[in-house]
Amino acid sequence: MTEKEVLLEINHLKAYFPVKRKSMKEEKKVIKAVDDISIEIYRGETLGIVGESGSGKSTFGRTILKLVEPTAGEVLYKGQPIQHLKGNKLQSYRNQMQMIFQDPFASLNPRMRIGSIIEEPMKLQLTLTKEQRKERVKELLQKVGLPEDAMHKFPHEFSGGQRQRIGIARALAIHPEFIIADEPVSALDVSVQSQVLNLMMDLQDEFQLTYLFISHDLSVVKHISDRVAVLYLGRVVEIGTKKELYANPLHPYTQALLSAIPVVNFDEPKQEILLQGELPSPMNPPVGCVFHTRCPHVMERCHQERPKLHNENDHQRVACFLYDKKSENYNYLKSEV
Repeated sequence: MTEKEVLLEINHLKAYFPVKRKSMKEEKKVIKAVDDISIEIYRGETLGIVGESGSGKSTFGRTILKLVEPTAGEVLYKGQPIQHLKGNKLQSYRNQMQMIFQDPFASLNPRMRIGSIIEEPMKLQLTLTKEQRKERVKELLQKVGLPEDAMHKFPHEFSGGQRQRIGIARALAIHPEFIIADEPVSALDVSVQSQVLNLMMDLQDEFQLTYLFISHDLSVVKHISDRVAVLYLGRVVEIGTKKELYANPLHPYTQALLSAIPVVNFDEPKQEILLQGELPSPMNPPVGCVFHTRCPHVMERCHQERPKLHNENDHQRVACFLYDKKSENYNYLKSEV
């Protein structure tokens, strides 16, 4: 593999939320939304984060930006730790990172005109004159495919896809290097989704952006991502290049997710893997492997030990005992592949 520049390095990141007790006698409990995630994000790539609802995807993205305070772990941006930054130093770090929110309706102030919404971060972060800010707003609207007169209108005068374009323009306003896109197309029509995704890819090439793209839609993630990380109950169970992960999923949970993608050609036989049981509560995750309560290949050690991510090949890492050469199922799995 060619050596890539690491833009963001995340080590053992945790985000726990205390649960309010009904009485002092009740045991203290926490929700483990993000539970010990270590991952690297390379400059210029799009890293997709997938998983079902409750897996900790959005909390993970917000914790990186310190919109949610991490419970433990460290985040290094260009090699510099940022978890203890405050005040102006934290603001300087955030200038390099922006977020595109999931809901294009709730993420825009309904009382502000579009020009003011896009201009606002420039007033706070850039030393530009009023005229320069106005020109920058016009330029950004043109980049995201909206007319110049949009700057004089209010958010309610636009469709969902147009509002998300405005959100993208706002995210680009202060020249960030890294953008977290939290389900940016989930609230849009399918026809509009492709337009927004293609826009994001074009802007990435033009401005040399790095994306962390969060979604539950595996088809969308496949379209835009270079690498994909699969989350389950706040933990990464598999990560790899898009090509390898979609062609040869290793973790049983990844296999089940990919089998659920709708097919267009009904003549091609496809076997869907049905997972038994419900997603466990992050307040009381299973001991050992968090997936063992629903895994069709569960072994005794899965109840006791927590599998760690290891390199299964040059392009994939997986946290599963099935790929331990000492595993009782290892030879069976190799013959299946």
